[in-house]
Amino acid sequence: MSDPLIVVVGPTAVGKTATAIAIAEAVGGEIVSADSRQIYLGMDIGTAKPTADELARVPHHLIDILTPDKRLGLAEFQSAARTAIEEVLVRGRVPLLVGGTGQYVLALVEGWGVPRVPPDPALRLTLEAFASVYSATALHARLAALDPVAAERLDYRNVRRVVRALEVCLLTGERISDLQRKTPPPYRVLWVGLIRPRPALYARVDARIEAMLEAGLVAEVERLVAEGYGLDLPAMSALGYREIGQHLRGEITLEEAAARMRRETRRFVRQQATWFRADDPRIQWFDLEVVSTGEIVDFVRGWLDNA
Repeated sequence: MSDPLIVVVGPTAVGKTATAIAIAEAVGGEIVSADSRQIYLGMDIGTAKPTADELARVPHHLIDILTPDKRLGLAEFQSAARTAIEEVLVRGRVPLLVGGTGQYVLALVEGWGVPRVPPDPALRLTLEAFASVYSATALHARLAALDPVAAERLDYRNVRRVVRALEVCLLTGERISDLQRKTPPPYRVLWVGLIRPRPALYARVDARIEAMLEAGLVAEVERLVAEGYGLDLPAMSALGYREIGQHLRGEITLEEAAARMRRETRRFVRQQATWFRADDPRIQWFDLEVVSTGEIVDFVRGWLDNA
């Protein structure tokens, strides 16, 4: 019998943390975070990390593992998450993979092949210059000659991804489409999807942003900058940090920053929906405006008991 893995997904502010903690407490579980921003030390308010009380109630993994000047690539996340899941299973407990970063979740659960090829800045500049001079279509044609499968998958207008595919081919002599073949891990997976009607979800987004500002998000960004983490770092481009950074640079007022946060978070909610489709047969969706947390816990218990 395969080991269980419970996957909890859903859009920002839907209630993943509270629901996952309730499930974990009920089934003897531990949470492995699949959030690309909660990995950063010191970025607490703007990433809506679990509170100290929540962290004390259930063990969490892959939170606060990097400083904001570092990056966690997809392959590195896969490796770290698999290690964390295996350690949870060795302890005889149930792992829950929880988060809104769709790429992280799918890469782990579907076993994406992620090429471990570091970027080559000089080669990238050369390829980007080729696209500028001869067109994105011409660059895409070069990829089609080397890796027709990858070229078929990639839109020629997405120059960044075409460059990456060519970079892997030219540096390794292997096709990225071969390296990206999926090898799902040996888990028995239960997908729990959480959703709310858009008006209710947007109201929760607005309330969360207001709470973040009241809790000291501006001071948090000021502290990070004072510690030497520049506003140009990729980590500081996260929702909330980017807009507060614009405010601190004097480009917009705090009120304008809050309005942008609300608008961009709503856009992100819509983007998250493209990762986890309502018609995906793998996912059991629960509307948290209709279904209680207790009912979701009972559903998970039943799945574990009947496996």
